[in-house]
Amino acid sequence: MVKTNKFIAFILFFLSIFLISCGKKVEKIEESKFLFGTYIKIVVYSDNKEKAMNSIEKAFNEIQRIDEKYNSKMEGSLIYNLNTTDNKSIKLDAEGLELFKGVKKAYELSEHKYDVTIAPLLELWGFTEEAMELPNLKLPTKEEIEYTKTFVDFSKVHISEDGTLTLESPVKEIDTGSFLKGYAIYRAKEVLKADGIDSAFITSISSMDLIGTKPEGKPWKIGLQNPENPSEILGIVPLKNRAMGVSGDYQTYVEIDGKMYHHILDKDTGYPVEDKKMVVVLCDNAFEADLLSTTFFLMPIDKAIDYANSRDDLEILIVDKDMNIITSKNFEYEEVKK
Repeated sequence: MVKTNKFIAFILFFLSIFLISCGKKVEKIEESKFLFGTYIKIVVYSDNKEKAMNSIEKAFNEIQRIDEKYNSKMEGSLIYNLNTTDNKSIKLDAEGLELFKGVKKAYELSEHKYDVTIAPLLELWGFTEEAMELPNLKLPTKEEIEYTKTFVDFSKVHISEDGTLTLESPVKEIDTGSFLKGYAIYRAKEVLKADGIDSAFITSISSMDLIGTKPEGKPWKIGLQNPENPSEILGIVPLKNRAMGVSGDYQTYVEIDGKMYHHILDKDTGYPVEDKKMVVVLCDNAFEADLLSTTFFLMPIDKAIDYANSRDDLEILIVDKDMNIITSKNFEYEEVKK
């Protein structure tokens, strides 16, 4: 009888501790940092603010590590050194090999339209920090475009068995802008998960990765910008434990003679892609979402939709040049009524 009472007392004590812990207030903790040339925000819901803040700091450190290691615009990074020195070879570790494995897959999926050696064409159009500040950019001539295109060819990027990446002449540069930020955000998510965070949202606007749901199992609700008026919302996407990548003609552009030219260039024509305004990709990690949003922007719409429909883990939405919305079979969103 005494043993039974002790057992009951133990159970009651355990339940009281459990109820107290369950009664802790869940808070929204958020921080932003300027990395990759933009503000990246991390939002965590937790009942332990100190632990959440420590986890967020670890996640930002991971983003910064990747920024400093690979970003083609970051002085001293592996890719920056490859682009700016005479030595056109670098040694990749396992992480670098995985990055370029994804890049090569996107290159092949797009039938060579997606090409990270596009930097010379971007520079010709004025997509550099210095040129974008100039008031009187000039439209590239056809001759300038044809000449510059000769420096764009991912088939001349070679990776040997020992992990050495080499650029074969005349290719001189790699641009990481279409995939690295998404990879960094994906890695930040993995850091948070490893630290026990089960509700979080990481965003740089065009790339985002989510852990679980908001409190009480509510989905994260992501607004899709109207590419013709980015201050308006085109629709709302409810997401749980997913990633999103967005590429649009309104995100980065130059203005020449009163006309806007966006930065997603067709390497074959040398001009901005004209048949789309926005591509939204939903999948399991921000690295692939970032890669595929640009890849699909460069592909024919029907081929992008067919590929998405062939995979159960992938959904896409495309806004074409006439503002028609085309989605893969499983893409769900709530239209915003005007």
